[in-house]
Amino acid sequence: MLIERDERREELDEVRSALRRVGDTTNSTVIVAATGDVVLGYVEATGGGYRRNRFTAYVVIGVLAAASGHGIGSQLLAELERWAVNAGVHRLELTVMAHNHRAIRLYERAGFLVEGCRCECLSVDGELVDELYMAKLLPAAVTPL
Repeated sequence: MLIERDERREELDEVRSALRRVGDTTNSTVIVAATGDVVLGYVEATGGGYRRNRFTAYVVIGVLAAASGHGIGSQLLAELERWAVNAGVHRLELTVMAHNHRAIRLYERAGFLVEGCRCECLSVDGELVDELYMAKLLPAAVTPL
């Protein structure tokens, strides 16, 4: 993930407002995987804000380390794809650190393809890291959303 532990400072009201804004759009969503009161993971898709890019959504996914390896990421991406097709979203795109082989395999199993590399675009623990740009095209027709 891009945000490090001590960088997220959102208060509950800010989270509520952000979720309301997502709910007010037809081309953005947040899907949560939970058991009881414990959130195991989530996937968020943020659709473009203009007519020319409304059918494209940028994806962010996170799964608790303790819950990884149990298919939660795969299930979240499958549910996201179902939502996207129904919402008229044609393109899902994301970035992933090039050394995160486990995540890359997850995305490839879900049908994402590497489109390019953003060389040395992140600094992680003082080291410059490449980021891969990946995308998946869906059968949704490109229609005004």
